[in-house]
Amino acid sequence: MSIDLTTVSPTYAVLHNGEKKIVIDNLQPGTLYQQHGISFETLPDLGKELSRFSTVNDVHFGEAVCGQTSNPDMGPTYTSDAQDPHPEFMSRGAVEEMQAIQPDAVLVKGDLTTLGTEEEFQRFLGCYHNAFKEKLYYVTGNHEAYHDEPIRSDTAVRVDLAGVTLALIDTVRPGLTGGTCYDKDLDWLDALAETATQPILVFGHHQLWDPATPHRSEDYFGIQPDESEKLIGLFARRPALRGYFSGHTHRNRVRKFDATGNLPWVEVACVKDFPGSWAEYRVYDGGILQIHHRVSTPQALAWTEQTRDMYNGTYFEYAFGRLSDRCFVVTRN
Repeated sequence: MSIDLTTVSPTYAVLHNGEKKIVIDNLQPGTLYQQHGISFETLPDLGKELSRFSTVNDVHFGEAVCGQTSNPDMGPTYTSDAQDPHPEFMSRGAVEEMQAIQPDAVLVKGDLTTLGTEEEFQRFLGCYHNAFKEKLYYVTGNHEAYHDEPIRSDTAVRVDLAGVTLALIDTVRPGLTGGTCYDKDLDWLDALAETATQPILVFGHHQLWDPATPHRSEDYFGIQPDESEKLIGLFARRPALRGYFSGHTHRNRVRKFDATGNLPWVEVACVKDFPGSWAEYRVYDGGILQIHHRVSTPQALAWTEQTRDMYNGTYFEYAFGRLSDRCFVVTRN
């Protein structure tokens, strides 16, 4: 079993050796280290901390079988204890760890449920709203909108914290897996950015289509090509918009597009299976950091070590991503 470097921050790093979590602390910001045969650089010192918040996505309350696809040869699949299913204990672990950093806000970026039922939605609220109360904000995903009575969060939400404004938008197309970006939300973001006095980070469930892709899919898995280009164009025009953060793909990935330069278009892996991700954001007077965490309760690590080999062994590399996809400078002020 290899040792995985999961997290770097300005002052500590986290590695995982199977189900064992290894924390290396008392490190210096922006410094090169080698530990356990792995070289890494800590994140930089960006000055005084102003606020912090956290996000999760793809929690999938109600899921019974993990790794199941329409292809019977694409295994393995895993089933957890029906009395304490994996979406429940993975989210409990994420909530426990997020509570420990005392976030000023907690955002859940869609796929709150598996079948979009009211019972599943109430289980989501029972876990997250009971823990974070008025600090909790969420948008729905495609799994909430497949049925005749969808659960929708179709109203954009603004959250003002010290040093940053968070903007949550609805990207769901009812009944469909792929997403969109609605003109009303583009107009709202445009007006918000026009008068902004601090950086704005935007959050939705679906990831962007890459304008450099040669083929314009008619049913892209994420935000459709035309709408993706509209959102990218808005970010290019409005410098207050500093990053877009999604879920949906169950992977850690950062992309950058020509039109928006160094601005990150971010995907964060799911909570429910490997690696069991949640993301911390620290807002400083000199910029903002994303710090990825792997849920590390004993129950969570046992489950995610199982599920890392899904999809014929390809899931680890796909879902975990590079260190630069997980922990990085979002923006410098």
